[in-house]
Amino acid sequence: KKIPIPGQGSWDYLTIDDSARRLYVSHGTQVEVLDVDSGAIVGKIENTLGVHGIAIAADLGRGFVSDGQSSTVTIFDLKTLKPIAEVPTGKKPDAIIYDPATSRVFAFNGGSNSATVIEAKEGKVAGTIDLGGGPEFAAADGSGYVYNNLEDESLVLKINSRTLKVEQRWPTAPCASPSSMAIDRANHRLFLGCRSKVMAVMNADTGQVITTLPIGDHVDATAFDADTRLIFNSNGEGTITVIHQETPDKYSMVETVKTLPRAKTSALDPKTHQLFLSTAESGQFEVLVVGK
Repeated sequence: KKIPIPGQGSWDYLTIDDSARRLYVSHGTQVEVLDVDSGAIVGKIENTLGVHGIAIAADLGRGFVSDGQSSTVTIFDLKTLKPIAEVPTGKKPDAIIYDPATSRVFAFNGGSNSATVIEAKEGKVAGTIDLGGGPEFAAADGSGYVYNNLEDESLVLKINSRTLKVEQRWPTAPCASPSSMAIDRANHRLFLGCRSKVMAVMNADTGQVITTLPIGDHVDATAFDADTRLIFNSNGEGTITVIHQETPDKYSMVETVKTLPRAKTSALDPKTHQLFLSTAESGQFEVLVVGK
């Protein structure tokens, strides 16, 4: 189905808070908040200029929004959706994730090739990491490491989330320009969506690229469903490439699902196994719901 959302403007990442059954949708200068199950709009987080991503720290009752235009992160209360604080970052923060192992938020700054690390509970900057290239999406393994794509360098960085040091810089070839990432925490596998129209499977311990599989054009989000072992790559051409994990080192193509042009970002609901994607049709901003 399609969920129409009032207003125009750009969009980027979507994030699901599974425990609260809420969907956070970036939308220009604000974040729309939807009830995942009904699709109803239940609120919004305003004044998030040039919003790119939303990270959820459910254990702390806080959310974090990367504001690309103001080079800040907005901290908000998950229950009331009211802003708590604004934290300065590097230039143009884009992807943002919460690391549960350290209770830290990592905001990846596309304009300064760095990551700003925030203590989620205190709302204070813990440090800045020089990445040495343009960051794209990231994932945390829950055990003290954060992984990040450098799209322009075709590298994956392994970052120690406690010491804030880059420990490894792994080439992604034959994947070029990795722009999206998902993680299989149990089996230590990274799934990299690459603008060279492949998805690469990488060993998160060694950096070995195990295999690549063909996907659609202009991928911008990858999601892994740990229950079904399905991997979803949402592509700006208007498709989702679905891949099945047979074993940690063996993968097979399942199908290509038609969506709409520019529906390149997505979020997976682990409860219903549905995907939510943002796009606009004839000027109407909307969220697509894709299920079995």
